[in-house]
Amino acid sequence: MDLDTFFVSCERLLDSRLNGVPILVGGTGDRGVVSAASYETRVFGVHSGMPMKMARQLCPEAIIIRGNAGTYTKFSKMVTEILQESVPVLEKASVDEFYADLSGMDQFFGCYKYASELRKTITKETGLPISFGLSVNKTVSKVATNEAKPANQIKIDRGLEKSFLAPLSIKKIPMVGDKTFQKFCNLGIKKVLTLQEMPVSMVENVFGKNGRVIWNKANGIDNSPIVQYHERKSISNERTFGKDTTDVQKLKTSIAAMSDNLAYLLRKGNKLTSCIAVKLRYSDFNTYTKQVKIPYTAADHILTPKVMEIFDRLYDKRLLVRLVGVRFSSLAGGNYQINLFDDTIKTANLYQAMDKLRNKFGARSIIKANTMGARTIGDNFNPFNGEPPTVLAHRTQ
Repeated sequence: MDLDTFFVSCERLLDSRLNGVPILVGGTGDRGVVSAASYETRVFGVHSGMPMKMARQLCPEAIIIRGNAGTYTKFSKMVTEILQESVPVLEKASVDEFYADLSGMDQFFGCYKYASELRKTITKETGLPISFGLSVNKTVSKVATNEAKPANQIKIDRGLEKSFLAPLSIKKIPMVGDKTFQKFCNLGIKKVLTLQEMPVSMVENVFGKNGRVIWNKANGIDNSPIVQYHERKSISNERTFGKDTTDVQKLKTSIAAMSDNLAYLLRKGNKLTSCIAVKLRYSDFNTYTKQVKIPYTAADHILTPKVMEIFDRLYDKRLLVRLVGVRFSSLAGGNYQINLFDDTIKTANLYQAMDKLRNKFGARSIIKANTMGARTIGDNFNPFNGEPPTVLAHRTQ
């Protein structure tokens, strides 16, 4: 299930005068990014992720609204609560996208009928338009949902997955981005049917191990399970030093490294934070914590300076420090685009490039100069997938 033009729909609920007019949600400056575009703007070629300046040129009459992560999170939670009460297993893929396992529901209601009633309930109780695609796996359901939009539904019966996907553009298959699509076009492959007819070994030769995954998806094969949704309230990191210290440089290096790593994990888990806390435990085991509220973000250049500011206010230079810690709480679900309302294209591209390298080579593959001394800090696990970290929370440094 996917909420249609979610950010735009939320803004229209708050102001009915926006109904039927072209709307862009995102950074209001020329260097900002489009986070969401209404259907009225898409006919002009506008899409999310586009520079706001270009979007203005394509659709000059569009109303531009600066996004509010808190508002969108509130509406997302309303939908999440309805779904949690209504389906056996729920996965929340993003702030506006959900997967529900309805296995066994056909014994009582009929899956399609039940899903249809659930869609109507969500729209009635929240006012938000939502679409869904019902099928045997996540890939086909996602593609079907996109085909059903706006505010509609579609059912793909078992055995018809390949025939449903065959006439579609290869770009509609999950994992096929702009670069991969261009590569397929260079090979003369534009429709899913052509890919379905190719030997999987040939696709693997061109695209590597991802080639088989894409080929499977194009053939309607996807065995990935529904991951049960659990809301995480906070994310934190603490370090106990092997020897109590008053070395301010060492303390600040550890604090900065923790903050940078936690910010990366937020982005990796599609989360934002609005509350920062710093914790200090002295050699006498007295522990002190100070926290501050901030606007929702997951950006290093905002979070880490604020963490260092809190540390400077909290630290008593006369005492030996045993432990330091950083915690980000009041988390908001949603993808990183929410954080781009004020960010420039250059900043957004920098974070995406850095995180891509970290995902591939590890969290410590890219570090800032001021955190090089904190060798033991840097986890590469996803704290929001329900799995425990690969290392203990407390490590001696």
